[in-house]
Amino acid sequence: MTNFAPYPMGRPRRLRRDTFTRNLVRENALTAHDLIYPVFVLDGQQRRETIASMPGVERLSLDLLLPVAHECVKLGIPVMALFPVIDPSLKTWDGREAMNADGLVPRVVRALKKEFPDLGVMTDVALDPFTSHGQDGLPDPNPAENGYIMNEATIEMLVQQALTQAEAGVDIVAPSDMMDGRIGAIRQALEDRHLIHTRIMAYSAKYASAFYGPFRDAVGSAANLGKSNKKVYQMDPGNSDEALREVAMDIAEGADMVMVKPGMPYLDIVRRVKDEFKVPTFAYQVSGEYAMLKAAAQNGWLDHDAVMMESLLAFKRAGADGVLTYFALDAARMLQKQ
Repeated sequence: MTNFAPYPMGRPRRLRRDTFTRNLVRENALTAHDLIYPVFVLDGQQRRETIASMPGVERLSLDLLLPVAHECVKLGIPVMALFPVIDPSLKTWDGREAMNADGLVPRVVRALKKEFPDLGVMTDVALDPFTSHGQDGLPDPNPAENGYIMNEATIEMLVQQALTQAEAGVDIVAPSDMMDGRIGAIRQALEDRHLIHTRIMAYSAKYASAFYGPFRDAVGSAANLGKSNKKVYQMDPGNSDEALREVAMDIAEGADMVMVKPGMPYLDIVRRVKDEFKVPTFAYQVSGEYAMLKAAAQNGWLDHDAVMMESLLAFKRAGADGVLTYFALDAARMLQKQ
């Protein structure tokens, strides 16, 4: 490290004396363009459902989602990420509803792109919202395998799901399943269909985290998953080098952007990924992180707006180019007032 002037010749506090100086030398800043807003969408009309474990977040039918999309546009939030909440009667062992061209996700994508062509739309590529067992892939039917998630069979389904979404007009497909080799298979399928502009944001380092609980409540997969877990395909929270290997593979297979999930407990991974690969790197401030900050603020233990903005700035400082966060609307509103 460079040798700095010792005290008193060097006084770091000189650069903290007033607002204009702090603004002048600030190393990282957050803007609305750094935010991706995850939303939960329902079938039907005039449907609005609260999510007890995620205060302030709702499941919305398309007609109620459109005004939210309009606000994203006005606030400068560039992308909305869709997560479907489908009727339990449509959930099957193989999650085949995910491939339905007239299903909930394709219909919402088409409507959003028609109404707001300049708003980016991102969709999740994973089977868990559509499966009767709540897993992201297909369990091996052989009893001896104890429900082990089959890699290649799952990829075949994910490819069809991604194509269905891309053909509906989605801008970014985001495989979150953590199957080996799925990015290359999806990229090749998109090329074969001449869907050359569809971007892939790979959930490259997705950990088997306990912070996902409220999300699983939101999409209705928690009850289906029961006491099962996803440790045979999501990453071990104790591993860091493995994340770099996963990211390297996804980049080599054609990912345009990579993601680390969860967010704040894994900022070290964000920094390592950005330093190593220097590609567009995103982080997901997941439901459990959101719920913790919300609950603390509601109890008066933390200043809601202050911790929200500080947490988002931390992602930028760690090297993230953008953040998926349920705070996106609130943060963008605050930024607009500054």
